[in-house]
Amino acid sequence: MNNERWTHSNTTIFNIAYHIIWCPKYRRKVLVNEVEDRLKTLLVEKAKEIGCEISIQEVMPDHVHIFIKTKPTLAPHYIVQQLKGYTSRILRKEFPKLKSRIPTLWTRSYYCESIGHISEETVKKYINDQKNV
Repeated sequence: MNNERWTHSNTTIFNIAYHIIWCPKYRRKVLVNEVEDRLKTLLVEKAKEIGCEISIQEVMPDHVHIFIKTKPTLAPHYIVQQLKGYTSRILRKEFPKLKSRIPTLWTRSYYCESIGHISEETVKKYINDQKNV
């Protein structure tokens, strides 16, 4: 993917992005120092592997924010599942202290909001105005 507004495939032109947030189990403040640095690297690595691009990310001690651009064939749930599963497995292996602090690295829940260049109101107005053209 690239930094232009639109992405093209053989049959589609799209601009799909999500703001995704998730937390460690019990909202423990374990995402610090070398764990934070490694997590950022792993997220970019896995996103690229599944065909996404993380435009920006911020790792706080007790939660993660990412703004990710993707293709229309990838569901948000799949993206989150891949990122959380991959990072949990590797971080818990590389940092055994994480295993002793919490039973699993991530909670099962997450927040996801679709982000686009055009507002919801603009899209609704455009659709409503179609018959008037």
